[in-house]
Amino acid sequence: MRPWFVALLLLSAAGVIEARCSTPGLRPAAPAADRAFRILGRSAFAFWLVLLAWGFLNLPWWQPVAGIVGSLALNALIVRAGARPYWPGLSMGLSLAGLFLTAVVLLSR
Repeated sequence: MRPWFVALLLLSAAGVIEARCSTPGLRPAAPAADRAFRILGRSAFAFWLVLLAWGFLNLPWWQPVAGIVGSLALNALIVRAGARPYWPGLSMGLSLAGLFLTAVVLLSR
């Protein structure tokens, strides 16, 4: 599986988790951790858009379309599972992994 596709899925999952954790009980208790959670989640969404645009410019058209479909499917699975107390940590980890893979993809060309 291409690192581009994996990064797209990781960033999508991290972004949707951050967006779904709007209630204070699902966010980190420490203000610094909450700020990091919010920044990483929104950065994940922004870089998901960057990777998607990069894919449309550099890959065959069907690969970015498959990335969108895969992202939507993964987001549906996450939302259907419901909120979990470990979501903030999972989202931050997915964001960091996705941002690392984004750097690998963008710097390898």
